[in-house]
Amino acid sequence: MKILVACEFSGAVRDEFIRLGHDAMSCDILPTEKPGPHYQGNLLDILGDGWDMIIAHPPCTYLANSGVRWLHTDPKRWSLLDEACELFKAILNSGIPRICIENPIPHKYAVERIGEKYTQIIHPWQHGHGESKATCLWLKGLDPLTPSNVVEGREQRVWKLPPSKDRWKERSRTYQGIATAMAKQWGGE
Repeated sequence: MKILVACEFSGAVRDEFIRLGHDAMSCDILPTEKPGPHYQGNLLDILGDGWDMIIAHPPCTYLANSGVRWLHTDPKRWSLLDEACELFKAILNSGIPRICIENPIPHKYAVERIGEKYTQIIHPWQHGHGESKATCLWLKGLDPLTPSNVVEGREQRVWKLPPSKDRWKERSRTYQGIATAMAKQWGGE
């Protein structure tokens, strides 16, 4: 399959699909952290390039329930929310046969603008990591992801990260166990 992993700088999901023999490429405005097929630029430039599957991690700053209060204190965020929802809908309505969009739990204004609620919620502890981080998946043409390695532990490590210039980057990383589960369950092994 020809697979686009959008808004991914780490290469984690991309590399798992490549390991299974797929033609996978990551895409982000940031450079990739690991060598491999990567388009550095705007996702919309390549969205219509004949992909069989897209796994997208669009920016969540203005969509996530955790930041909804800022909409009411900073009026500029409403237009940024609208832009984020337009990108989200472009992916969701791209016509690619298999779609997974990953994001945190959205607030009601995002759900209204996107027009669809998520299909399922997953956690890292369901895929080999002893942490809790509710992650929503919007799925089209794909079955829900089933737990691959349920482990004990429910620590919210990512939420507790101290402030730093790279905190956003660390919070946005895909857990390796989730990347592996996506490739095995959606890419066959």
